[in-house]
Amino acid sequence: MSKVPFKDLPVLVKAAVFVSFFTAWVMFEEFVIDRIQDKGEVALVRHAYVAPNAQRKGVGTGLLRHVQGLAGKPVLIGTWADASWAIEFYRRNGFTVVQNSYKESLLRRYWSIPKRQIETSVVLADGRWMEASNTR
Repeated sequence: MSKVPFKDLPVLVKAAVFVSFFTAWVMFEEFVIDRIQDKGEVALVRHAYVAPNAQRKGVGTGLLRHVQGLAGKPVLIGTWADASWAIEFYRRNGFTVVQNSYKESLLRRYWSIPKRQIETSVVLADGRWMEASNTR
C-alpha cells in the first residue's frame, strides 16, 4: 500500500465525489473512508476508519472536517452504542449524540438497518443539524 501525504487528502477526496453519492475507497496506511452518502437534506458518514498507528495525529479530525466541508449540509453518523471510542472521537469533533426520541426516526429515515441494529445504535449529528433541528 502506498503512502500519500496527508496534505494531498483534499484533492483525493474531491476526486471521489459524485453528484448524489460517493464511495471514496481512499485506502492508505493511515485512513479509510468507505462511504459518504448524500440523502438530500443531510449527508451520512457511513464508514470511516483510522489505523491505530495514525490515531491521535489529526488524521481523522482532518478527514472529518474535509468531508463536512464537501457535504455542505448537516452530517449524521450512526454507530454502535457500545463503540465508546468512536462516540468520544465524534464528540471531541463537535458532534452531539441525538436524543433517543429522535434516534429511531432518523435511523429509519436515512439508514436501511434491522430493528436490532436500531436498538443498539446511536446517531451523532454535527452542529448544522443540531441548529436546524432545534433539538439541543
